[in-house]
Amino acid sequence: MIISWSTTNACNQQCPHCYRDADKVLQGELSTAEAKKLIHQISQAGFRIMIFSGGEPLLRSDIFELVAEAKKQGMRPVFGTNGTLLEPETTTRLKESGAQAMGISLDSYDEKKHDAFRGWSGAFKKTIAGMENCKKAGLPFQIHTTVMDWNYDQIEQITDFAVKMGASAHHIFFLVPTGRATELSDEIMKAEKYEALLKRIIERQPAIPIELKPTCAPQFMRIAHQKGIKTRFSRGCIAGISYCLIGPTGNVQPCAYLNMNLGNVREIPFDQIWKESEVFKKLRSQQYSGNCGNCAYQKICGGCRARAAFYHKGDFMADEPWCKGWNEKSTTKSG
Repeated sequence: MIISWSTTNACNQQCPHCYRDADKVLQGELSTAEAKKLIHQISQAGFRIMIFSGGEPLLRSDIFELVAEAKKQGMRPVFGTNGTLLEPETTTRLKESGAQAMGISLDSYDEKKHDAFRGWSGAFKKTIAGMENCKKAGLPFQIHTTVMDWNYDQIEQITDFAVKMGASAHHIFFLVPTGRATELSDEIMKAEKYEALLKRIIERQPAIPIELKPTCAPQFMRIAHQKGIKTRFSRGCIAGISYCLIGPTGNVQPCAYLNMNLGNVREIPFDQIWKESEVFKKLRSQQYSGNCGNCAYQKICGGCRARAAFYHKGDFMADEPWCKGWNEKSTTKSG
């Protein structure tokens, strides 16, 4: 089970696709003591992978202490970071604190395009330096790329770069319109291109020595199954089933892109929210409507629940609007 904690809303970049609309520290972000209590509750709930995200998690002054606490509680601490703050001393301290891996964002192999998208001249060079510093510290890292129309044809090039840099994986994120990303409607791929890119990624995996994983594109499981290509994953969308997110001030939501407050950890223990939330129970029922409810691949895909909610007026159990493969001749549900 995987949990993502947005440790802070503070960020040193201004990316137009940010689901948090990250910028400055929010009033009421969890204190160190509250964060440690939360980490204990997360462990008690059975989670084993803890993603420290943001904003930019490395802007928290107590981040090393919190990583050590997660490790102490038996979890695997990993990060989602823009990589620009991964200085030599920082990567060494992260490694010593118990961090297991860094997920580093890189949206283009073109320096100017990456910097323009990230809103910071010099971001590309700092991010690449961060990867090098991870290697020197013996801290594994993977590259994260958010794909849009403008970088659609660069994905293979970024994968090749990830291999060259010694990354352990390349995870390709498919944009979900939430946060600042709601203003990027012209950049969101249409269904045909979405499907075509998924096929490109899945077909390339056997020839690539690192893991390729489409994220927020659960249909990759259907495509892998159709092509007979094995993955280590058993399901596409895991929101509310074996994954959720906690915001900087303690609000729990099903995933980063499904902005629903299911309770605050200051008021209700996290493990209780995880067990008793009606929204989580509904997501776990997998009783989808529309095309997703009739799909042969319902059990291994699940459709993107956040995208379903956005395009169906908040109905997170509706069908996934960008899927082209639901209408298989077989309607026998897999699983």
